[in-house]
Amino acid sequence: MSNDPLLQPYKLKNLTLKNRIMMTSHEPAYPEDGMPKELYREYHVERARAGLGLTMTAGSASVARDSAPVFNNILAYKDEVVPWMRELTDACHEHGTAVMIQLTHLGRRTRWDKGDWLPVLSPSHNREASHRAFPKQIEDWDIERVIGDYADAAERMYAAGLDGIELQAYGHLMDQFWSPLTNTLEEPYGGNLDNRLRFTFEVLSAIRKRVGDEFIVGVRYTADEMLAGGLTADDGMEISRRLKDSGQVDFLNVVRGHIDTDPGLTDVIPIQGMPSAPHLDFVGEIRREVDFPTFHAARIQDVATARHAIAEGKVDMVGMTRPHMADPHIVSKIQQGREEEIRPCVGANYCLDRIYQGGEAYCIHNAATGRETTMPHTISEASEKRRIVIIGAGPAGLEAARVAGERGHEVVVLEAGTDAGGQVRLTAQSKRRRDMMGIIDWRLQRCEQLGVEIRYNVMAEAEEVIQEKPDVVIVATGGYPRDDQPEVGHDLVVNTWDLLDGHVAPGSNVLVFDDAGDHPALQAAEIIAETGAQLEIMTPDRNFSAEIMAMNLTPYMRSLQRPNVTFTPTYRLKSVERDGDGLVAKITSDYMDLDHERRVDQVVVDYGITPMADVYYELKPRSSNGGEVNYDELIAGKPQTVTRNPEGEFQLFRIGDAVEARNTHAAVYDALRLVKDL
Repeated sequence: MSNDPLLQPYKLKNLTLKNRIMMTSHEPAYPEDGMPKELYREYHVERARAGLGLTMTAGSASVARDSAPVFNNILAYKDEVVPWMRELTDACHEHGTAVMIQLTHLGRRTRWDKGDWLPVLSPSHNREASHRAFPKQIEDWDIERVIGDYADAAERMYAAGLDGIELQAYGHLMDQFWSPLTNTLEEPYGGNLDNRLRFTFEVLSAIRKRVGDEFIVGVRYTADEMLAGGLTADDGMEISRRLKDSGQVDFLNVVRGHIDTDPGLTDVIPIQGMPSAPHLDFVGEIRREVDFPTFHAARIQDVATARHAIAEGKVDMVGMTRPHMADPHIVSKIQQGREEEIRPCVGANYCLDRIYQGGEAYCIHNAATGRETTMPHTISEASEKRRIVIIGAGPAGLEAARVAGERGHEVVVLEAGTDAGGQVRLTAQSKRRRDMMGIIDWRLQRCEQLGVEIRYNVMAEAEEVIQEKPDVVIVATGGYPRDDQPEVGHDLVVNTWDLLDGHVAPGSNVLVFDDAGDHPALQAAEIIAETGAQLEIMTPDRNFSAEIMAMNLTPYMRSLQRPNVTFTPTYRLKSVERDGDGLVAKITSDYMDLDHERRVDQVVVDYGITPMADVYYELKPRSSNGGEVNYDELIAGKPQTVTRNPEGEFQLFRIGDAVEARNTHAAVYDALRLVKDL
């Protein structure tokens, strides 16, 4: 047996977990009609097949109808969930992976206009900032009902054959009772800590009456809200002891912080540019003092950190949830001595940010995650080997090259620059986003292992491509900043790319106009603000940076909320004129005609990306398909059979921003779903 700490079995009550790696509870928003159907099942089974010790399903399966499924939660209050959970559990058990589920009542962490439009429930009327609903203060009959709902849900999971359950107590109803900030009840459920914990222990007692003493029950909870007036670290230690001493709990899954605001959530679940494993030592202290099975996850994004957590006795089970979204085969690669092949989690947090905006969780650079029923994590070899020429070594081009290489094709990549990376390399110029280069570096490593040839400093022309005698040409040239806006004065403005790559220095009095709403404008703004320059960030939208989702916005705000920076939504840059040594920016609005001015010394603009597709149009007449993609075949996972020109010499496709401006995930997905069938 390996002596790797991560691969050691762990005995939890009557359950032996085959290793120390788990996916903690999370809701990827894959349920259908509130049920964990085929896609949800296959998502977990893919990780089980690769050797995961424990998979914790559902980030908060709802136990009651007034816990509205704002994250497309599993509806644990319905009897029909039992057979679906049984199918998932049995399928994971076939691979020796234990299965648990997190149950919760969301309390105020939802909205009244979701689900059945029932009042939001909490021990106070205090609104949660994130979901904005003013809750009804819970009554005695609500408490009785919800305790029964918890017990019913636990009994369903017991009937489904799961190995255990976990109750959620950070930001949800259970710890809303715990915290003085969210519990304004009188006795017996409000006041001192004993009273505030009463609801929890009544829930646990009701659950034990239904499932018995042998079924595993744990709690995932905040042991320090890190909020003035909230639960302190001392409170958390005392709660930890009481959970253990109750005899009703089998493990502690410790969280530190609060999730009622975007900044709070981001500190609990850190993203790129933030410290790795920031709460691990704190959790280790609880494990040492309480001496009880302890789980934890919070930006433990690499194997070395996870191994340290186990080897040093910080935790008994280490959660690697986002890393398993990036690479579901982490455990098997450790077992096979292939750690260097693990696709890295770069902390971009595209996965979680999508959930909090009502979408499914997708990894920024593994397009098969969340699409296990249609997209492969392991690429099969092609029956017929072909010569494939790819133009561009950004994320789309390199993913196309990797997948084509895995298929066994002969692959040549032509890149105009001296380095690979495209816009990812540009965005990684910001120190806080440098981990984005993991997207590129991993693919370069895989391409080298697969024998893909990459030629740099090649500005591919049509004839040069044709001389390669390709069977397939894939244009992944990306795009360049739109440079024809504003109509008057576009020659006087600076685009965000020029600031990011250092070609232009920031001014001292700057207007940043953002008409795209994505990262470059705020990255440029950070560079400008750090110099102490006067800075105004303007957008025509009602909200700035609409494409930057909540958790990614947090570090920008921490950098930009300073006296020299102002934000101005709903205004549009109309024109720019020279005025002596400075500039006059004319400002209007989409809502009404305005004639405002800003006198500045620099105007920085982001109007988005224009596809760089000249070589594609030059190659179209020589191609057999005229660049056409049969969308039905693409979606169905079939080879492309379009023939528009029988005399054509090759198939021609374009992907990523060479088609239209989107994002990194879209570029990677374009490449995977096209090339896997070539």
